[in-house]
Amino acid sequence: RAPMIALRAGPLFSGSLIQRRPDKLTTVFRSWGRDRGWKWQSSYTESAVVVANDNKYGNKQIISVTPHLYHYILSNVREPQVLRELREETAHMRGSQMQVSPDQAQLLTMLAQILGAKRCIEVGTYTGYSSLAVALVLPESGCLVACERDEKSLEIAKRYYERAGVAHKVIIKQGLAVDTLKSLIMKGEVCSYDFAFIDADKRSYPEYFELLMQLVRVGGVIVIDNVLWHGKVVDPLVNDAKTVSIRDFNRKIMEDERVSISMVPIGDGMTICQVR
Repeated sequence: RAPMIALRAGPLFSGSLIQRRPDKLTTVFRSWGRDRGWKWQSSYTESAVVVANDNKYGNKQIISVTPHLYHYILSNVREPQVLRELREETAHMRGSQMQVSPDQAQLLTMLAQILGAKRCIEVGTYTGYSSLAVALVLPESGCLVACERDEKSLEIAKRYYERAGVAHKVIIKQGLAVDTLKSLIMKGEVCSYDFAFIDADKRSYPEYFELLMQLVRVGGVIVIDNVLWHGKVVDPLVNDAKTVSIRDFNRKIMEDERVSISMVPIGDGMTICQVR
């Protein structure tokens, strides 16, 4: 089906849509419209860009990820076959939305590689997609501590660790992540980890973060998922416990001088923290 081309003009043409093949008509419409001071957009890009309404940002254009654009992003992800198979199996499970997206996993693996990470921790493993992605790029001597309390999810993760040949790199800790992190601290593993990823109980984010601040070395990275929480963080009418806790956590991280931060609008939002 040919996409729609929207012509933005005066009252006569405002909002009207003409269905044509863009490869034949785009150039004509662009030239014709420019002469008359009109703006035109393909329906594929019509809602892909928003403009900051605060003049202090200089009318900056910001990408808003539409379904078509997101499909394009995913088509540019290098997803190993074993990860694709795990993602597809998990997609049929209850709670499959908890799995990180392929573009998020690619970012996590790149961060681990840039760091030269050897020792990693994941808080909230689910069926293992993100931990498997990171384990695949760790050196043979590397290790990743995977914290997950759900036994059924871990059985799937274990199966894929074995299939991918990285089971020897993954140390599975079934149970409450807080208990596992405290245990690692008690064993003297303070400041011995390079990279950590938090994607578990949202109300426990502050506690996870403080424990990981003890475990991750200076220069190491802690990544937190779901910091935009489906957009609820900016909705004043939404004040459930999880949303409020994420808002509070985001504010505390913003004010925390112990870390350098970058909130990235990928997936459901990730904040990347580097320990100072």
